[in-house]
Amino acid sequence: MATGYQLATQVEERLLERNRIAEHFFTREAHRLAEACRSMSERFLRGGRLLAFGRGPYATDAQHVSVEFVHPVIVGKRALPALDLSIAFRPWIESILRPEDMVMGFGPPKGDPEVWATLQEAHTHDAMTFALPGFEGSYCVDAATQDPFIHQEIIEILYHTLWETVHVFFEHRELGHDVGESAFLYPFLGQEKQETGDLVAGVASSILMKVQDDARLRTQVANQQAEAISSTALAIRERLLRGGKLILFGNGGSATDANDWAMDCFLPPPGYRPIPAVSLSLEPANITAVANDIGTDVIFLRQLIAQARPEDVAIGISTSGGSRNIIMALEEARKRNLLIVALLGYDGGEIRRRGLADFPIVVPCDYIPRIQEVQASIYHIIRETLEVLDRAQV
Repeated sequence: MATGYQLATQVEERLLERNRIAEHFFTREAHRLAEACRSMSERFLRGGRLLAFGRGPYATDAQHVSVEFVHPVIVGKRALPALDLSIAFRPWIESILRPEDMVMGFGPPKGDPEVWATLQEAHTHDAMTFALPGFEGSYCVDAATQDPFIHQEIIEILYHTLWETVHVFFEHRELGHDVGESAFLYPFLGQEKQETGDLVAGVASSILMKVQDDARLRTQVANQQAEAISSTALAIRERLLRGGKLILFGNGGSATDANDWAMDCFLPPPGYRPIPAVSLSLEPANITAVANDIGTDVIFLRQLIAQARPEDVAIGISTSGGSRNIIMALEEARKRNLLIVALLGYDGGEIRRRGLADFPIVVPCDYIPRIQEVQASIYHIIRETLEVLDRAQV
């Protein structure tokens, strides 16, 4: 079995590898993405909706897209209509599609023929289509890599930049020249009215700037926390050997990350062995029942009480480190002697200050999309490391 030092070195290398792949991909795609965002803004202004879907772990990308557009993280941004239709995407699309809509399909690096067929049908009804990945559509793209985890991370950066950029074009068209809260994202935009065509090159440059920011942040984590990430994987492995499972939870975009991590465990890529895991964020009936009857602070606590065993691992994901419902669940996990892992942003917030996690891993950033992109790399690498450890025991 690899030593702790060797595992940490592998973690660092895997994080940095993602930077190289992302830089190459977005250098190629930035201008096309900016053009696609301009078209999306026109459709939103005509009343179009973003309809997203995928299967298995890629359904969580559709969840993430939906929450990003409906509940934007930048204060003052308008909610834009988006839906996750993954549960039954073909009949659902057929029943509600309108020509002004945008249809976004997610899949593994080699693509998903069922997703492609649905996108093609939507295209025949004049919808704008996104094949992620794919070979046909209004916007289609080859996978940047055949590694399923890195592929999914690249696609997450892609749809984050779509969301950020659509607001620039959307507001520019609606307001004439004022980009409002988006100004800090796009410093090249002044207060002089510009044609949207003139914005494309500047927006494409800003997309590349975001990718560079992402790379710097991932490099910082690689340099400073590779050992903590590998130690986290080792500790989780010990609990799994005792018969434990992973219990994951988070809010909003972090909920979709909890769902994705859980699916990566029980529905892993080819060649990986399944790992027992549940996501408390995948339980809408429980969440809404508890929120309605008691309150949102206990939506994970209540479920944890029902699901947890002493050998389990509680994993809370919070970009702020201060979400009350995450804190209460982690407090309960401590009482029950679970191993506690937390993926955090900013400075780690109250969760880190109070020492509520045995393994707090902090992405030191105050902008949520960049935090989430690096957190995705972290939990995918933990999953990869668990597989390496598992194979070493054969």
